[in-house]
Amino acid sequence: MSSFLRYFAGTALSASLSLWACGAAQAETLTDALIAAYKNSHLLDQNRALLRAADEDVAQALATLRPVLAFAMSGAYTDPASAANGGQNTSASAELTATLTVFDGGQNRLALDATKETVLATRSALIGIEQDVLLSAVQAYMDVFAALQNVSLAENNTRLISEELRATEDRFEVGEVTRTDVSLAQSALAEARSNLVAAQGALATARESYKLAVGHYPDTLSGIPNLPSVPTSPEAARAVAVQTHPDIIQAQHNVTVAELNLARAKAAQGPSVTASVGYQRDDNSDEGVTGQVKLSQTIYAGGRLYAAERQAMANVQANRAGLLQTVRLVELDVGNAWSGLAVARAQLGASDQRIEAAQLAFDGTKEEARLGARTTLDVLDAEQDLLDARTARVQAEADQYTAVYSVLSSMGLLTAKHLGLGIPTYDPNAYYNAVSSAPPKSLQGGKLDRVLQSIGRN
Repeated sequence: MSSFLRYFAGTALSASLSLWACGAAQAETLTDALIAAYKNSHLLDQNRALLRAADEDVAQALATLRPVLAFAMSGAYTDPASAANGGQNTSASAELTATLTVFDGGQNRLALDATKETVLATRSALIGIEQDVLLSAVQAYMDVFAALQNVSLAENNTRLISEELRATEDRFEVGEVTRTDVSLAQSALAEARSNLVAAQGALATARESYKLAVGHYPDTLSGIPNLPSVPTSPEAARAVAVQTHPDIIQAQHNVTVAELNLARAKAAQGPSVTASVGYQRDDNSDEGVTGQVKLSQTIYAGGRLYAAERQAMANVQANRAGLLQTVRLVELDVGNAWSGLAVARAQLGASDQRIEAAQLAFDGTKEEARLGARTTLDVLDAEQDLLDARTARVQAEADQYTAVYSVLSSMGLLTAKHLGLGIPTYDPNAYYNAVSSAPPKSLQGGKLDRVLQSIGRN
């Protein structure tokens, strides 16, 4: 091998040995990987922040139902030389005003309800992100686990072929085989070494993907746990999915938001009533209280209001169609995930049978070659078939685990809570409850700060 390949193979080999050591005190389980992925995901952090931003929309919508208190001060200066009667050249006044929308056809109340539904939709989107993060962690863990086994198989195969080469060279020395047999064994050894380097390269790639999904490079892996339970049929899985999948729940809330926005567009065509009261004082000690009630309604706006209503109606129709399409897509995902699980299970069973047959064929071929009934090429071919069978089983086992978790994801159940990871999970109600009443910062700022600190990076 070249110096680069020797360096690369040595680095990957040392990584595989450190990861594959059995019985280590702190071996990393799949559950550990899922917990780390949940805690370290920047994608979850990003979408939790977006959810908190949506929570603030509720506070802002609620504020429109409350009076607005405003304070204003003004001052003026007049050049005495230019004044008509030479009066005072400075003036100042202060005014305090409170304004409240008494009636608006329900627009502000509908807006508040719409923002609450948007929060619920955003929460469902966050659950979808959580599922993606956890499924990526499962895929990354199984890829590393399979890559480690493939490296081990490649190492064993290289050792076996090295022994075959030595035996063939010994037999060549005594005239039992030809130079061709030696060359075949040398070629097979070179191929085995090449496959070993490829397996080590696949392991290095899997380690990088693991770091992205989980947040750190894999430590010693403890193996794979028992498979989580799934429904007994795709029909049962679909029945659960249409009730629990976050994409469907998000689409349902989006329909409600569109319907509320349609009602707002209709209410905007009606009248509104605002009331205000104010207190004013100037530098002449003149002061007074003023009150005003104002009724207003748009009579003509160039067709804008009716266009807004038609637009809102179109959005309702679009979101309803989107809900139906989302249900179909979720059902499709369940069917695909279930098919993938069935294929993985079948491949795993077939791989076991293939390994058994390939092992018998290899043992028989090797014995026949010792008696002169088989050639070196026959032995090498049988050994390669056995290696291929074992490698196929490794991949089939990894595919089965990933497929089971994919079924859970397609049902909307691949969450930290459903998996029972045993860790504190992010509580979307904590921040919402702290801000949904639109508290003033001056009064409840400390409480909000404590809520944000407790949210942390759960």
